[in-house]
Amino acid sequence: MPEKVGQGDTVHVHYTGRLEDGEIFDSSDDGEPLQFQVGEGEVIKGFDDGVRGMQIGERKTLEIEAEDAYGERVEALVQQVPRGGINLDVEPQAGMQLTLQLPDGNEIPVAITEVTPDQVTLDANHPLAGQKLIFDVTLIALN
Repeated sequence: MPEKVGQGDTVHVHYTGRLEDGEIFDSSDDGEPLQFQVGEGEVIKGFDDGVRGMQIGERKTLEIEAEDAYGERVEALVQQVPRGGINLDVEPQAGMQLTLQLPDGNEIPVAITEVTPDQVTLDANHPLAGQKLIFDVTLIALN
């Protein structure tokens, strides 16, 4: 009987990730397959759970709700700061990705979502937070 993916297995998968509207946000098709150990928290929960029970060569579509992906959007993670409070070498623009240093030494990735003459809006939510994610997955190898 063919081996099926279980807890602790290392899997190699090719995948294409898309949003409900069909927009593709990530794919391994033009590169190396994604490799991770099942159950170790290396990928989002819904993806980890979704590959369990697959066999080599099997294709599967995983529909992952936000809570099993990057979570719901949290409006408290969106902050407006005075434009002078942002120390950048370039003019801030919507869509820019930054890394903020926290007082405790940790860093968090943020995106600039809006720039006005007086303020810059920063969003620390993951770009895919609040989204249902759909992955087409093919199991390439299992060990």
